[in-house]
Amino acid sequence: MSDAIQNAGNHDIAGREFLAFTLGKEEYGIDILKVQEIRGYEAVTRIANAPEFIKGVINLRGIIIPVVDMRIKFNLGDPVYDQFTVVIILNINGRVVGMVVDSVSDVTTLMPEQVKPAPEMGTAFSTEYMIGLGTIDERMLILVDIDKLMSSPEMGLIDKLAA
Repeated sequence: MSDAIQNAGNHDIAGREFLAFTLGKEEYGIDILKVQEIRGYEAVTRIANAPEFIKGVINLRGIIIPVVDMRIKFNLGDPVYDQFTVVIILNINGRVVGMVVDSVSDVTTLMPEQVKPAPEMGTAFSTEYMIGLGTIDERMLILVDIDKLMSSPEMGLIDKLAA
């Protein structure tokens, strides 16, 4: 990737706020503007023949929304549902989707110099869904392009919802 493209990408991030959350031992960050609300985990209604990572649906003030368990999606071991487990309610292109994560820590503002390009690795989490790596002192946030991830064909959420 050329420096011009890389720097242009970082300017999009300049001063943006990210919600930090954990999945397993890693910390991730998503654009706070995509977050509608954060709720404690509650039982979901399973949908027959849905992929395993789609836990089911919940009724959010009269709106039925799908709930995705990111730990199952990225093969991060058996998910444990406890008092720290939360559902981040996202608004992706006008569609509301829930995302189960281990916990939410804080909201962080990242400056361009704090965001590094994501290295190419053979990980469970494809780098095509990564904006980069955010560095805050000793912490490192894996910055996720949540729009791209949730509307990807492998998730099958946004297309199916739009139908």
